[in-house]
Amino acid sequence: QVHLQESGGGLAQAGGSLTLSCAASGRTSTMPYMGWWHQTPENRREFVAAIRWNSGNTEYGYNAQDRFTISRDHAKNTMSLQMNSLKPEDTGIYFCAAAAGFRDYPWGADEYDYWGQGIQVTVTR
Repeated sequence: QVHLQESGGGLAQAGGSLTLSCAASGRTSTMPYMGWWHQTPENRREFVAAIRWNSGNTEYGYNAQDRFTISRDHAKNTMSLQMNSLKPEDTGIYFCAAAAGFRDYPWGADEYDYWGQGIQVTVTR
């Protein structure tokens, strides 16, 4: 079992920056990757970014490419998402998620086994 807790987020102006963090506890050694997902106000869940837990290799969704940076601190069991050049369409709830076992497709929401509670990000014009 893995428990995830997001922090950070809040309110930002367009063009500004925010940092999200996710603290993982439990059987973190079994996670092949972790990721961030964005639930829009229209209730779409979109892939933001993922990071391979051991190698640190990263994947980005098309909305996050060139604006967001995902990172992890293996020793502290934390993952972060640095969000720059924010746009109003980045508004929504951001979820931290983790996979377990031998999963190997971080772009699919069904390929994650554990989810945080989510944290609100609001970007104003």
